[in-house]
Amino acid sequence: QVQLVESGGGLVQAGGSLGLSCAASGRTFSSRIMAWFRQAPGKERDFVASISWNSGSTYYADSVKGRFTISRDNAKNTVYLQMNSLKPEDTAVYYCAGRFRPVLSGSPIEYDYWGQGTQVTVSS
Repeated sequence: QVQLVESGGGLVQAGGSLGLSCAASGRTFSSRIMAWFRQAPGKERDFVASISWNSGSTYYADSVKGRFTISRDNAKNTVYLQMNSLKPEDTAVYYCAGRFRPVLSGSPIEYDYWGQGTQVTVSS
């Protein structure tokens, strides 16, 4: 069983930056596809970014491309999301997720385990 714990959320002004971390337990972390999703109140959970097991491939939602960067450190069992040039529409609960199948995906139903989420609020 893999457990994920996100941290780093908070309140930031528009145009600012924030970094999220997701610490994973379990020795299989290094072989997993990892991703970030987000969910605003009253909306569906949306894909943000995903990364392959060796960081060789990344995949971003169009809405964050060029502003957000996903990365991982397998030695620390941690995946990161650096968010720059934040906008009020980036406000949401951000979730870390992982999947057993080694294929990048933007669909939340294809992810097998999830963290509890961390709130990001961007003020205008």
